Formats: sequence, C-alpha cells, structure tokens
Amino acid sequence: MPTPPDPTVRAAAAEDAGEIWTLQRAAFVDEAQLYGDPFVLALAETLDNVRSAIARGHVRTAVEGTRIVGAVRGRAEGGTGLVSRLCVAPDRRRRGIARALMRSVEERLVHAHPDVAVFAAVTGQQNATDLRLYRGLGYAETHRERMSEHVALVHMRKAVPGREPRPAGV
Repeated sequence: MPTPPDPTVRAAAAEDAGEIWTLQRAAFVDEAQLYGDPFVLALAETLDNVRSAIARGHVRTAVEGTRIVGAVRGRAEGGTGLVSRLCVAPDRRRRGIARALMRSVEERLVHAHPDVAVFAAVTGQQNATDLRLYRGLGYAETHRERMSEHVALVHMRKAVPGREPRPAGV
C-alpha cells in the first residue's frame, strides 16, 4: 500500500465539526484507558461543543487527501495562547503530524493576537507521549494540579520569541 502524502495543515471549517469530533473521540480513547476514566473531558464533549470551538477559535486540522487525521485548538486569553485538544488519528501517529499542528496553531495565535507572549498547554502526568512532545517543542512544566487520587494535570508554558509577557494585573 502506498504511503499517504504529508498532510496539509489548514483552518477547520464549520463542515469539519463532525469529522473532528469523531477523530477526537478515537484519539482520546488511549487517554481514557491510561487513567481508567471513560469521562476524560475530550470524550465528554458534544458535537455542538466542537462546532462552537470552530466558530470562536483557531482550530487547525491536518488533512491527508479528504481525511482529517489531526486537529488542535487554540485561543487567546490575555497575553497567553492556550493550546488544547491536540489529537492525531491512532493509525497516523508518530509521523510529525502533532508537531505540524502545534507549529500551525502557535503561528496562527501569534499572527492574530499581537499581545500573545506565551503559550500554555496542559496534559496528564501519565501521558509520556504528550509530555515528550511538548518538551521537544520548548514547553516547560510550571506546576501540577491534582484532579483526583490517580490524576494530576501537568501545566506547561513556553515564551513566544521576541515578545515580552504583560505584567500581572495589566
């Protein structure tokens, strides 16, 4: 079977919501199994939640042919670019798709929001793949947040080169 071409990363369109929702559900099953929790937030989202994210934020997709094989969300809050819901189809992992999506959403946030001086992402403490990816992209752990006896979230940040963070309270 021939190798699919490298995916094209583009902005999500409203009509992509169903496919992104399906992709997200397939991609986050591993996370649910890792923590023994079928109610991982990404799996509990509705199709309307995905539609809303596309309508109000910077949702990027990775497309191979006509298939969406990856997606990520970004939004600006104050001087921070928040990155979330990074997901890649299980059969397309370990091919650089997550890195391409991260670069794309970061570039989009910087371009659209001149006040964004840092990026922030959150992942689970047991998700070694995500931790390795974020660290490889320059993110550093800032703190951990205990969610339950067996789950802690790892908060990570990285500075946007050439931009100064806003002082607190501004």
